[in-house]
Amino acid sequence: MSDVRVTIQQAQGSDPRVVPTGTTAADLFAENRAVIATLVDGQQRDLAHVLTDGAVVEPIAIDSPAGRAIVRHSAAHVVAQAVQELFPKARLGIGPPIENGFYYDFDVETPFTPDDLKAIEKKAQAIIKAGQRFSRRVVTDEQARAELADEPYKIELIGLKSRAGDDAEASVEVGAGELTIYDNLDAKSGELCWKDLCRGPHVPTTRSIPAFAVLRSAAAYWRGSEKNPQLQRIYGTAWESREALKDYQTRLAEAERRDHRRLGAELDLFSFPSEIGPGLSVFHPKGGAIRTAMEDYARRRHVEAGYSFVNTPHITKSELYEISGHLDWFADGMYPPMQLDGGTDYYLKPMNCPMHILIFRSRGRSYRELPLRLFEFGTVYRYEKSGVVHGLTRVRGLTQDDAHLFCTREQLPSELDSTLTFVLGLLRDYGLDDFYLELSTRPEGKAVGTDEEWAEATELLREAAQKQDLELVMDEGGGAFYGPKISVQARDAIGRTWQLSTVQVDFQLPQRFDLEYQAADGTRKRPFMIHRALFGTIERFLAILLEHYAGALPPWLAPVQVVGIPITDEHVPYLDEIGRRLAAQGIRVEVDSSDDRMQKKIRTAQKQKVPFMLLAGDEDVSKGAVSFRFRDGTQRNGVPVDEAIAEILDAVNRRIQV
Repeated sequence: MSDVRVTIQQAQGSDPRVVPTGTTAADLFAENRAVIATLVDGQQRDLAHVLTDGAVVEPIAIDSPAGRAIVRHSAAHVVAQAVQELFPKARLGIGPPIENGFYYDFDVETPFTPDDLKAIEKKAQAIIKAGQRFSRRVVTDEQARAELADEPYKIELIGLKSRAGDDAEASVEVGAGELTIYDNLDAKSGELCWKDLCRGPHVPTTRSIPAFAVLRSAAAYWRGSEKNPQLQRIYGTAWESREALKDYQTRLAEAERRDHRRLGAELDLFSFPSEIGPGLSVFHPKGGAIRTAMEDYARRRHVEAGYSFVNTPHITKSELYEISGHLDWFADGMYPPMQLDGGTDYYLKPMNCPMHILIFRSRGRSYRELPLRLFEFGTVYRYEKSGVVHGLTRVRGLTQDDAHLFCTREQLPSELDSTLTFVLGLLRDYGLDDFYLELSTRPEGKAVGTDEEWAEATELLREAAQKQDLELVMDEGGGAFYGPKISVQARDAIGRTWQLSTVQVDFQLPQRFDLEYQAADGTRKRPFMIHRALFGTIERFLAILLEHYAGALPPWLAPVQVVGIPITDEHVPYLDEIGRRLAAQGIRVEVDSSDDRMQKKIRTAQKQKVPFMLLAGDEDVSKGAVSFRFRDGTQRNGVPVDEAIAEILDAVNRRIQV
């Protein structure tokens, strides 16, 4: 038997080896039970993959991000097998891994009930215990269609194979290359127990799924489009150990307690009326108060930083987005056009940047005006699939705190540095302080501009990021079609990561719109452009803050900052006067003059997460004082009114949490 040469690549270095022909990845890592798959020459492979001469092999550990994704995808297969064993008429959709878990879609006659989910989890646990083996085999399109003739959704995916790379869901099962089916084989007899169209890889056996749980079910349109049939989606999670699963379930319970959708209803902040449509929110007075506080502070800081405010319309002729290229690259995310003015296409704007460019181009510009920093709270509209809209974090109508900076090439490094510093400082003012940065590079096949331009822009962003003394993570291929970007990733109070601000260098749109300025020597030169969204969107950022603070916003952001609670009706005028004094200082204050008893008024204020309660009775009135009560139930009695007002103003002005 001849030998082959392989190299094991690990963090500690390379390990060249000579092994017999037919050696599998499993043979290389037989002593390391934590390895559940491998990267072979950069491609994820099952442990059963037979190695060829010259192969470079990297282990994938079960507790790595890639390892968890493989475990979760394998668990999705187990759940699908359990569903079809319990509900033989169920037709299979797609079952990809997602953040912290997986889902699988099914076409069934009736929605799953809680009892159904319990039965499915029990059956899946039995399949895991049986130790069925995942076995990969390559099939032709014709073979796949014949084997999966009773699975119409799988047949549709086979037809998508050549363009599946553009569809994240479809690419889990089919790609531009060969088709594969994974068989689940009985551990003892080797007989076929179940099979599914899938690219893989998978864990070696179902016993390699250490801990999993079925979470819930929901309705979901096939491939996210309401034009398609509505399926039933089962969500689950899987982890490398029972301890990791338990930790996740604890975090999940805390996340549910902090869910901004629930808090939005409980605190009367916003809603999504069905008469308006999915992903289109309306803000109630209290939600509007929070937005106003957020926007007012951001406006003030932008003025201090040298930004100029602009306003642009909500619709535009198609010509604008033809010039910018957005109709070529972004049309699927835009609402369909309206034909007006004798057949001219008008679009709801999906982004503000082309309109800001027209403001720059509206007259001749001199180098003395640069950098020119334009800023807008601009509402845009994006046609998100109904299956992905989610509270305020994924909406169809969104308001961006959008800035576009025009500068010379020499100004780019300092502008990027100051922009990132400004962004991070403002986010810290809202109470977020655990960040890392992500640098997204040129997307293959979906970008305009030369390699040299992209390389230069990427390096400028890298240099700016490194000055912030934060972890920098690469996101290869994640840039916009016109340029690379830095994303600020923030961790919230329970450790979840949210993408917030983005800073993008753009060499392309100034060229497409033929922008110029007059240089000091009288020549005409092309400006450079920086795109910058600070919150991302007002809606999403508010959702993140609500979940970060569990609804108990710091006083400066709270919709109602102070509630006056009288002991009896006789004390209402006294608190009304204190309320007028606070309101004159810009404090949002209410006096609860309802018929409820005092203790119920206190409970109501606490449920509404009001930062400060001022209680007043006969003794307080006689002394010109109040009882000062906080959200956590602590209380100081006999506090002079002037002192109470000063403490409230101090907390609001310093933007501290109480």
